[in-house]
Amino acid sequence: MAATTVTDAGSVRIITEVIPATDPRAAQLASGSQAPAQTSFQTRGFRKAQPKTIHIFSGIVHICFGVILTMSEHKNPSLPVASGILFWLGILLLVSGSLLVESERRDSPVLVKTCCVVNVGVVLGTLVATGIHGTAIIQNMPGCGKPGPFQIRPEWCLSMNSKVLSNGLDCTMVLLGLLEFCVAVAVLAFGYDTVRQHTYSPLAL
Repeated sequence: MAATTVTDAGSVRIITEVIPATDPRAAQLASGSQAPAQTSFQTRGFRKAQPKTIHIFSGIVHICFGVILTMSEHKNPSLPVASGILFWLGILLLVSGSLLVESERRDSPVLVKTCCVVNVGVVLGTLVATGIHGTAIIQNMPGCGKPGPFQIRPEWCLSMNSKVLSNGLDCTMVLLGLLEFCVAVAVLAFGYDTVRQHTYSPLAL
């Protein structure tokens, strides 16, 4: 038999029940009280949602295109190449992807918060990159503006193929930037939700 005691403390009545060790409910209560102590920080939802491969792949693509375009346009660099956006956004994406991979290996609230901070930079970087590539689309190619007196336009200005190719590449980067923007926003949403749930500590009896 379980012993029950009733204690009145002001307007609160406290009922205490002592369960013997042979009672089946004792094993259930013991297993239930030990469950929260298994892991201090649950990030399973964040792990399922994190698109780490997209950020890593996008970062590699940005850096590769940055190297190729810098080598091909070293004399007359376009606006995206001159701004260096392909390099620093690519590095930022690689850092974000690496942090997401690390967050999959271990539970850490600091790591999730760091992922959120880096992805804020990714969101801002993609917005800036979209503006730069959009400006490059509507502008003439470097050196193809209105020539001054006694100046001759370069040969590449006489062919529209170069401009079409440049615009196609900028449009591709804009679409890729929109994808990265959506991915970073998703990471921020799930990361914020995970950190917010962590603030509610379970009550261990």
